[in-house]
Amino acid sequence: MASVGALLMFLPVAWTCSPQKADYVMVSCFPNAIIANVPECPYGWEIDQLSLGGVCYSGIHSPGYYRFIISDLTPKNHSYCGTQSEYMPGKDPKYIFYNSIVSNDTSLTVRNQPVNYTFSCMYRAAYLVNNAVFSQRVATVYVNNGSLGTFRSQLSMNVFTNSKFLYAKDAPYVIDTSEIGSEVFIGIEAKGLSNRFKVVINNCWATPTPYSTDKKRWSLIINSCSSDGTVTIFENAKDSRSMFKFNSFRFQRLEKVSTVWLHCEVQVCDGDRLICHPGPCSLRSLSSEAEPSGGILTAEFHIKGTEHHVVYTF
Repeated sequence: MASVGALLMFLPVAWTCSPQKADYVMVSCFPNAIIANVPECPYGWEIDQLSLGGVCYSGIHSPGYYRFIISDLTPKNHSYCGTQSEYMPGKDPKYIFYNSIVSNDTSLTVRNQPVNYTFSCMYRAAYLVNNAVFSQRVATVYVNNGSLGTFRSQLSMNVFTNSKFLYAKDAPYVIDTSEIGSEVFIGIEAKGLSNRFKVVINNCWATPTPYSTDKKRWSLIINSCSSDGTVTIFENAKDSRSMFKFNSFRFQRLEKVSTVWLHCEVQVCDGDRLICHPGPCSLRSLSSEAEPSGGILTAEFHIKGTEHHVVYTF
């Protein structure tokens, strides 16, 4: 029996996934969450053998990647799945969040190269407790080291003057109430990334409160498709900028509500590894949104009475 046991120790490994050299991590630092993606099956590791901070086995298997999400960025003395935060005082105080995705094999023998993907995100210290987000209007996207090189990008959402999307409007963006229903042009762009990375708009919706999870909402884009004829998507997932337009509006029977928030769930897709462009909308359902795979950018609309204005601020 001992000889049989010894023989089993030297049998070839039966991989349940195809090992690949995964020498980089793509990190998106959104105001409300940090999303880290590593290529699937890195050096042969299964998703249930990788943990966030050595604590949480919370990875999600998305196409081509294992995704780990830090959904609590509350800057106080506790750690979320091993996340550590550091406050940096000064004229422009900041918070830095640190964590890592590490391998852990509890079996008797370790057959794979250990991995440790360490990453960090920096935020200006202004934290909106009621919204559970940092006040910055952009997301920072990093591709750290490895075969892709190192990239840093600012992912931002802006209002443009027309469908040419050449000039972004300065905040505050004002629409006279007599012009409710006029066209609003939105562009979401990542600057500084390699051409292989595409900006994908998954979902966009509006709420009468700053909470993106508010059940009172009006959907504009669902599963990368226009929700109705008032929304036109010009480009999505083709390059580093995606654009759409919608007709301006206000919520009915909420006359006392002076602000409306626009939220867009977006992600950056590696076009060399994945098919980033969504399939035809006729083949996909608009009845329900898919499981979120990106982070959220938010724009704020201030609405006043019939003699006031609608103001878009970013």
